[in-house]
Amino acid sequence: MNRRNTQQRRHAIVSLINAQGDVQVDALSTQFSTSEVTIRKDLAELEKNGLLLRRYGGAIALPSEMITSETPSQLKQAIADKAASLIRDHNRIIIDSGSTTKGMISNLGCKTGLIVMTNSLKLANAIHELEDEPTLLMTGGTWDPHSGSFQGQVAEQVLRSYDFDQLFIGADGIDLLRGTTTFNELTGLSKVMAEVSRQVIVVMESEKLGRRIPNLELGWSTIDILVTDNNISADAIEQIQHQGVQVLTASLD
Repeated sequence: MNRRNTQQRRHAIVSLINAQGDVQVDALSTQFSTSEVTIRKDLAELEKNGLLLRRYGGAIALPSEMITSETPSQLKQAIADKAASLIRDHNRIIIDSGSTTKGMISNLGCKTGLIVMTNSLKLANAIHELEDEPTLLMTGGTWDPHSGSFQGQVAEQVLRSYDFDQLFIGADGIDLLRGTTTFNELTGLSKVMAEVSRQVIVVMESEKLGRRIPNLELGWSTIDILVTDNNISADAIEQIQHQGVQVLTASLD
C-alpha cells in the first residue's frame, strides 16, 4: 500500500478513536482490509505522535487531562500557590511533572537554599528562568512523551541516591477508598518519589474526585496532604481525613 493510503488510513483511525473512545486491532484490520501487524504499526506511529494511547488489543483516545496547556488555569494556579506555601527555606523537594505542579515554580524564587528535583523538562526550564534559581536536579531516565517526563529504572536509581523533605505530585483522579489514580500505566517512579520523601503532598482539582481510572498511583497510606480547591464536598473531606490525610483547600480571590 502506498504512503498516501497509509496516511489516509491513519487519519481515519484517529477519527474513529475520537468518535468512539477506543478501537480494537482486529476490528480495524477487518475494516481496512489489512493485516493486524500493519494496524499495530499504525497505532504505534499514532501514539508516537501523541494522537492516542495504545492498550492491550487496541488503543484509546488521548485523555483530555494529558493535553495540558502551557499556562495553568486560575484554579490550578490557586492550588499551586497554596501547595507552595508549605515549602520552607532550605527544603529538599521533588516536583513531579504536571500543569498544576508547574504553577508552583513562580513561588520558588522567594525561597532560600532550595534543592529541587524534577523529572520534567518544562519544569526544569521554568526553574532555570527564575531570577533566584534554586539548586536544580534532574532524574534523567527514559523519556515518556505522553506525560512529558522521564521515567524508568535510571530515574528511580537517581531518586534513591537522595532523600527529600517533600514531594509535590498531581493526579488524574482520586479513588476515595484507595488513593490517587492515573491514566499513565507508568506508576513506578511516583512510588519511588513517595518512598524517598518525608512528606507527600498531592495537588489536584476537586472535580477529579471519584473518577473511575484503573491505575492506582499512590495509596492513602503514603499520602500526607491533599491540596485541592474549596469546591470539594464536606463528605469527601471527611472520607479523606479518615484515611489519615490532611486536606487543604484553595479558593479564587
